[in-house]
Amino acid sequence: MRSVRLVISGKVQNVGYRAFVKRNAEILKVKGHVRNLPTGEVEIVCSGQEEAVKEMIKRCKVGPERASVEKVEIEKNAGKTGNEFEVR
Repeated sequence: MRSVRLVISGKVQNVGYRAFVKRNAEILKVKGHVRNLPTGEVEIVCSGQEEAVKEMIKRCKVGPERASVEKVEIEKNAGKTGNEFEVR
């Protein structure tokens, strides 16, 4: 199991980014959460199998069609994430 915390910067709020992340988390079977931050960034905490988490990071760097991802900060070993993936 691998866990990470991502902070996504750019045009990532009000563009369907959280819904995009949730759909991909369900497809990849990763657990955790996604939420908007007051700074205009999006935070994702997720855990799962190594390859699934790597793919999740790759997809988050692209985002949905209306988003424009400028920067992805990655913090390893983000801790426990629970049993499902939720939008907060």
